[in-house]
Amino acid sequence: MSEGNGFAGWKSRRRRRANVDGGRMHRHEVKVSPEEEAQLLALAEKHRVTIPRLLIEAALNEDSESPSERRDQFMQLSNLQRLIGSVANNINQIARHANSTGEVPPDAAPAIAHAKSVIIRIDRQLADMAGR
Repeated sequence: MSEGNGFAGWKSRRRRRANVDGGRMHRHEVKVSPEEEAQLLALAEKHRVTIPRLLIEAALNEDSESPSERRDQFMQLSNLQRLIGSVANNINQIARHANSTGEVPPDAAPAIAHAKSVIIRIDRQLADMAGR
């Protein structure tokens, strides 16, 4: 991952929230069933945070995504960016061949269909990010 994307070092980021001046004076106890505990543990591990941080992010960020969700969206968009780069390269090679020989290569149709499917995936990802 590049340093300039704002997510450099996310693997080593704190699982706990950063300290605040004066500390946190209020404490809340939440009792959960064994099934709920298993779900919380799985979600916390998935998002690489502690259970208290998971609960606070979920409760206080109900109208927007949490940092964990933003990181996941960033990773999905990063993967799509790499994919569209390879698709664009393939289409460029097909166009170069067609321009130099006057013939469209036989693999043009599948490559164009693949490009369309990638564009649809990007559209879906952007719609998901917009909350539609």
